[in-house]
Amino acid sequence: SLFTWSISTADGSALVKLGNTTIICGIKAELANPTVEAPGKGYIVPNVDLPPLCSSRFRPGPPGEEAQAASQFIADVIESSEVIKTEDLSIDRGKLCWVLYCDLMCLDYDGNILDACVIALLAALKNTRLPEVTINKETSAPEVNLEKRWELQIHKHLVSASFCIFDDSILISDPTAEEETLSTAHLTVVTDEDDRLCSVHKPGGTSLSGERLQECISRATTRQREIQKLIAKVAHSVKKAQ
Repeated sequence: SLFTWSISTADGSALVKLGNTTIICGIKAELANPTVEAPGKGYIVPNVDLPPLCSSRFRPGPPGEEAQAASQFIADVIESSEVIKTEDLSIDRGKLCWVLYCDLMCLDYDGNILDACVIALLAALKNTRLPEVTINKETSAPEVNLEKRWELQIHKHLVSASFCIFDDSILISDPTAEEETLSTAHLTVVTDEDDRLCSVHKPGGTSLSGERLQECISRATTRQREIQKLIAKVAHSVKKAQ
């Protein structure tokens, strides 16, 4: 299931449900100073939150290892794929840019959060609307027009496909939390609409043969087309409703 415009106070949002696993993504845009190393670019800050409410396996307090690993995975995918070009977030070179805070919260945890996070992020970015900003020539202060908004340009439409492997003999896609616990290795493949391989993520576990890896990539490209159809269908229905 996929629902967009889920959070009215966010600049973009989406809720994704894969089996029982439920992820909600809210995107908030803020004005900021660009970094010295990249004066003509804005930046994107993703954060995955796995709170105690989503599963008894998580405890209150600072982000655990799995949440930190998921946040880093999303950050790496954004950077390697260029789903959004950070140049598009620049307002005034060297002085002003947009920073997009992408908060991904798990409401119900039953495994395979990476796939749900990538779908939620893409869907939320697709409906993100940023206000028009102009620089006052006299005061050099930014002026924000909340009535006039523009859409982010999505350069790559990403889809993630995760698998559980049992001793390189049994392959399960879209694993549940129980299947993840019993498996000997995990693999996540991220592809775009041109079937280009954007990321292969394998956090430890047993080794994987070349044949199994190729099978996972082939399954990922097939899944990518199905997910893109779903996102396009939801986006079309939302536009019709508006």
